[in-house]
Amino acid sequence: MAKRNLTRIGVLAASFMAVPAFAGDDAALLQRVMDRLEKIEKRNADLEKEIKSLKDRNAELDDALSKEDVSEKEPELATRLKAVEYQALDIQKQAKVLDSIEGFSAGANFTSVAQRASGIDGAGTQLNYRADITVTTPTIKTGDIESKVFGHFRVGQGKGLSDKFTSFTGPNATSFQLGSVVEPESSAMMLAQAWYQADIPLPFGGFKPRSRETLTVNFGKMDPFAFFDQNAAANDETRQFLASPFVHNALLDNPLAANIGADGFGFSPGVRVSYFNQRAKPETYRLSLGVFGAGRSANFSEGFKSPFVILQAETSQRFFAGLQGNYRAYVWRNGQAPTFVQGQTASHSGVGISFDQRFGDGITAFGRLGVGRGERLPFDRTASLGAEFNGSYWDRGADAIGLAIGANRTSAGFRAQSLTLDANSDGQPDYGFAATGWEQVAEAYYRYRVHERFELTPDFQYIRNPAGNQAMGAVKILGVRANLTF
Repeated sequence: MAKRNLTRIGVLAASFMAVPAFAGDDAALLQRVMDRLEKIEKRNADLEKEIKSLKDRNAELDDALSKEDVSEKEPELATRLKAVEYQALDIQKQAKVLDSIEGFSAGANFTSVAQRASGIDGAGTQLNYRADITVTTPTIKTGDIESKVFGHFRVGQGKGLSDKFTSFTGPNATSFQLGSVVEPESSAMMLAQAWYQADIPLPFGGFKPRSRETLTVNFGKMDPFAFFDQNAAANDETRQFLASPFVHNALLDNPLAANIGADGFGFSPGVRVSYFNQRAKPETYRLSLGVFGAGRSANFSEGFKSPFVILQAETSQRFFAGLQGNYRAYVWRNGQAPTFVQGQTASHSGVGISFDQRFGDGITAFGRLGVGRGERLPFDRTASLGAEFNGSYWDRGADAIGLAIGANRTSAGFRAQSLTLDANSDGQPDYGFAATGWEQVAEAYYRYRVHERFELTPDFQYIRNPAGNQAMGAVKILGVRANLTF
């Protein structure tokens, strides 16, 4: 267009020059035309240079964008475009990672306990730590059936005070250490639990949204106490009571002969089947049957020979002005339970009761009773009672006070065996004291919330007649627990 206009102007100018000389006005007009023509030619030349520059820059940009690497010599626009592309790719990668882990849940807990005991011979100070990491896979649906896998890893060091004196009470239920290795490698990590769970709505094949009954199946390596003898106020040694009689039924879990049937770390292969009925919700009912490896089969060394079997019935009720309470009764049998004679096993069985009940806004009471029978049981009766008081009563809602008392009655076999003074005469171990009556234990703690994930808990325990030994003075244990959760 510019060239066409210039041509026309040139023709016009030539025609003017071809005519005779003009008057003064015509000459001035011609001069103005020539001046404008000169400006247009100059602007046209500048425009052509700009067009050429744009073409060169466009070619340079195309060349830079055709390469994946970034160079300091390439145009700034290309560098920015590449940066945006890389950011978009990173976001896409992160989104894919998030999609791949969506539905997974994980948790971590670190607990350390320091305790000092008086009334025993030798060093009475112990420090230990334990860390637990749990992972749960996303729920997979197959029709109406929902299934998932649970994994639990544990690491720790320090055996606590149980090795320092003979007692039916383990004063530190958080103690954990791999015993097959030498210090300090005893802090190696182990796979504590790995089990599968399937939840099947009942009636099978019915309309799931209206189902009020569930059949649950678990199998794998697990902690039996995760499914049996639970308790809202006395179940978690990382936050509640430390002494073993206030964590689990003492007949099933004690330092001398734990009848639970698990391996030395509290875990065993097994199967659990549970029927849950919530037709009258919030009042619910559950019936559970567990079969777990015992003896050598607890660590997968043998098949399920004489396993540990437990049957539990439980219900959640609303007593005392509609406040929740959980009540459990169970029977158990272990065909190859450990005894107070090291290396020997026997058939043991028993019954147990466990309850927790809320009172008011911040009091949860608990209790356990247990009766056992069988050869070479260290004790055959156990009872515990206590409560946790929420800190809302003194304007510290996240804090709590725990108080508990318990007793274990020595069995006739243990009382007779403890009187044996000469271990060489019959080949049996010598406890070196006369066990009579009951062992009594009491515990008190104050759980102080430092912040959302960190708690400090001063703790005091008093054990009278440990293992029924009336000749031994009372053992007093002062400790503090630090607990960090994620």
